[in-house]
Amino acid sequence: MFLIEVVDTTIKKMKAHLANTITLGNISFGGASIMATIHESFNYAVLFIFIAAFLDRYDGKVARKFNQESELGKQLDSMSDIISFGVAPAILMYEMTLVHFGTIGMIVAVLYIACGAFRLARFNITESNGYFSGLPITASGAILTLTFFFIPVLSPVFYMFLFPLLSVLMISTFTLKKV
Repeated sequence: MFLIEVVDTTIKKMKAHLANTITLGNISFGGASIMATIHESFNYAVLFIFIAAFLDRYDGKVARKFNQESELGKQLDSMSDIISFGVAPAILMYEMTLVHFGTIGMIVAVLYIACGAFRLARFNITESNGYFSGLPITASGAILTLTFFFIPVLSPVFYMFLFPLLSVLMISTFTLKKV
């Protein structure tokens, strides 16, 4: 009987922390992407951002499934998202394309990160109504990262327009239904 209680308690504790563990995986892969970019392992950097996106897709679902949604989880998710879909893609694509534009390229990349942070902060203080306000940073980061595969055919000037476009879409107030 004692063993059954111990196993049951252990399973309950694992369920309670599973969503946050998945979120920590998200931020870990975002951080790994940044480090891969620093070491010019660009293909790994892209892979790590997409793994982070996969984990981000499921942390909230797991939290809802096990009724473990919390303010801590919401804040942790946003911190993970700014790293994995703000900083990591911005540094990757800055190194791949915007570095050629010097200070202006750096400003454009930093603007993207700042708008992503603003969007996440706004999301965290807004009551959930089944809609996103502005382009979610996960989508923005995935779009930016996906363009990595088109670098050979796109002009670096394209990125001087893409970064600000994604930045504006993140902070805009149009609504998208959550899925």
